[in-house]
Amino acid sequence: MGGGAAIVTGPPSLASLLVEHPFAAGEPLLYGPGSVLTAGEAREAAHAVAVRLRAAGVQPGDAVAVQMPDGPAVITTMFGIWLAGAVFVPVNPRAPAPEVRKVLAATAPVAIVTGDAVEITALEGPGRSYGLETAFVVWTSGTTGEPKAILHQHTAYFELLDRVLAPLRAKPRDTSRPPSPNLIAVSLSLNAGIYNVLFGLRAGAPIVVMDGFDPEVFAELVARFKIRSTVLPPAAMTMLADSTVNDLAPLRYVRSITAPLSPIQARRFTDKFGVTVLNGYGQAEIGEVIGWTAGDAREHPEKIGAVGRPHPGVAIKVLDDSGGVASTDGVGRLLVRPPSMASGYADGAELADRVDDEGFIDTGDLARVDPDGFVWIEGRGGDVINRGGNKVFPDHVAEVLRLVTGVEDAGVVGVPDDRLGAVPIAFIVGEDSVTDDELRATCREHLAPYKVPVAFHRVDALPRNQIGKLLRSDLIALHAELASAGS
Repeated sequence: MGGGAAIVTGPPSLASLLVEHPFAAGEPLLYGPGSVLTAGEAREAAHAVAVRLRAAGVQPGDAVAVQMPDGPAVITTMFGIWLAGAVFVPVNPRAPAPEVRKVLAATAPVAIVTGDAVEITALEGPGRSYGLETAFVVWTSGTTGEPKAILHQHTAYFELLDRVLAPLRAKPRDTSRPPSPNLIAVSLSLNAGIYNVLFGLRAGAPIVVMDGFDPEVFAELVARFKIRSTVLPPAAMTMLADSTVNDLAPLRYVRSITAPLSPIQARRFTDKFGVTVLNGYGQAEIGEVIGWTAGDAREHPEKIGAVGRPHPGVAIKVLDDSGGVASTDGVGRLLVRPPSMASGYADGAELADRVDDEGFIDTGDLARVDPDGFVWIEGRGGDVINRGGNKVFPDHVAEVLRLVTGVEDAGVVGVPDDRLGAVPIAFIVGEDSVTDDELRATCREHLAPYKVPVAFHRVDALPRNQIGKLLRSDLIALHAELASAGS
């Protein structure tokens, strides 16, 4: 390739995942809607982006925003940014202008890349230098407040990928058949999308990118590329279970990402497709820290619904209300100590306020560990409803409400109560014929009385972020509006 002066050398870079990928130049590597790039073409495209960025004045350590449709060009642009020594700042391709302005204000990029044609536009104002070690920015989910921009470093991210790959590499691979492609079913502007692209390339596999999730397109890609294992968010699995798709052969395993899939929904998916669902657990700041192996899935089918066991090198502890280590199967706050994690936030804040003296980071989630070491997530600590001293896990209540015929979706939040401190309120999406009495009766059949919601609101849809997580703060605000209007 010409123009080698554009390539920045320094600390280990994630750019090597493309540059040093084992595929020969002529082998197809990146598949997208209507386009395919061989390994050689992908390397050339990334290099061309690096040359253009340097010509546009982008310096090593500068941030570059990217707002492009999902496909191979986003991937080669990301690697081109790294070859130029710059920092990748993904922007949702469907984000409205006010949201884009927020991203740019939070990360201070010097340029933005847009469109299928990879158009580079310099941005006004002083950019911020993040240094050569910073690779990219991802965002917290924003389910309980404004999303925060997180900084991930090249070296630390290699460890994050390898902690999950290590158990897989320990098992001899059948070299008689090529590695199964990584099918990316979420946006490449999200942490889950970026992670799974890099994971696939680190494993030496090709990449197949979807532009928006569609059950029939997903099933067709699984069949065409003979996908045996993939990752999906719970919302996508629910869409597949509700769809007319009835066959996902040769798919055998689906790892649930972004949030644990409930045991009820996992069984529903498995019953329909004969595919084993393996939950995993992680956060944008720490990567995946708990997960399943195929061996655990075979030996412990009764534990499907747990998020698995800690990955190699990851330590965990569960603390009870007194701050001591919880007993086996006791619910408490989950703390995790991974070998590496994000370096901090784009606004300069660090993770130190969440890390204890032993190096454990407080996840904010409640969990329990069973006698076999499997971890079960019970919910977010801030979401638990304390009703007169009794703890109510809102996701458990929502799962029961979804059992009612005619209920398509349900969300539960806690709202203040003068006598009890807080009480559960439910929001229901579904048929108008479903009555409050039916909802209460089903709750009383499956739940303790204090867990039954005191009110049910009907809504057309629940507020969720891009990966399907419920925006509880929006529901609490909606309840306040409804209560005010009714007073």
